[in-house]
Amino acid sequence: MPNYEHLTRFAGLPVVEFTGRDTADNRFREDREPAWREGKRVLAQEPEPEEDLARAIGEPGAFAWRLRMEPTGPLPGVGERTEPSEELGAYLDRFTGTVDTRMVTALIIGKFPFISHHCSTESDRLRDELIALAPHLPRLRALFFGEVLREESEISWIGHGDLGPLLTAYPRLTELTVRGSDGLRLGVGEHRSLRRLTVQSSGISPDVVESIAGSSLPELEHLELWLGVEEDGAATPDDLGSLLSGTAFPGLPHLGLRNAEFTDDWVRALAEAPVTPTLRTLDLSLGALTDEGARTLLSAPAFRSLERLDLHHHYMSEDMTERIREAFTAAGVRVDVSDRREPDLEGYEDEEEAWLYPAVAE
Repeated sequence: MPNYEHLTRFAGLPVVEFTGRDTADNRFREDREPAWREGKRVLAQEPEPEEDLARAIGEPGAFAWRLRMEPTGPLPGVGERTEPSEELGAYLDRFTGTVDTRMVTALIIGKFPFISHHCSTESDRLRDELIALAPHLPRLRALFFGEVLREESEISWIGHGDLGPLLTAYPRLTELTVRGSDGLRLGVGEHRSLRRLTVQSSGISPDVVESIAGSSLPELEHLELWLGVEEDGAATPDDLGSLLSGTAFPGLPHLGLRNAEFTDDWVRALAEAPVTPTLRTLDLSLGALTDEGARTLLSAPAFRSLERLDLHHHYMSEDMTERIREAFTAAGVRVDVSDRREPDLEGYEDEEEAWLYPAVAE
């Protein structure tokens, strides 16, 4: 599943992790002056995993950097919360002191152990620290905020506040991915550089959609929303009126409405939506598309004008899957119908009653 493993590439670059002081990845650097300060290139002489980090320190612009702090143990009296291996400020100071962050173009903000479930306060703290780092990251173009795995936190538990100030602090940012939408706001007014925006969620709320649609993003080319499940407050097609009408982002070429519990409903809405004929690619993957939605795909002319249609992770029958493949291939549309799923019938008498799971449902 998408939130089960860390990314190995981001923004077209291999990912390297700048870990906590107590881990082997950084221990070998502690008694050395940062090589970039001396104008030297670090040679990859050390064994793995030190080798990757040494190479990245010597060529920081060639890697996407993950910032993530490992816990050392539980904090007394607070249950599952854990204590980080060092203070956040000290960790970030060590990052900017060890790595020539003036060359960094891609950054991933992962799990920090002091973040509690359903709480945006510590996310705001991370946001503010990252805003303070803006002068040290003049070339930052791609940011993933909240790359938290399921084993670390359910996606529905990842709380954020207003991340709009991040975009204000980084006016040259071209790509932003956010995982988690509990409490999220993304109102930014205007951002003239952002081209790709992704919000990964198990239930994206109408408020989040409204804050995005209300922003002026004249360069936006790729919008990807993980819609999620009704139980987690997922928005409906009625909540995306300005997006589906094309008024929010006129001429948007790439749209992803992924991870939806009711993909069939979205297909029906898109069949008549003014935005659909303007799209080059449509991504409905990771959801619960059935034969009902597939019949709409086959009958609506708007979908035949696409260059690419991504439907992977679906619940279409074998026969319908083949019909979709043949029809769209014949129309010149590259279509992905891989990862066909079978309904989970445990506790249900027939398939029509079974709940069909999107890929990330909690």
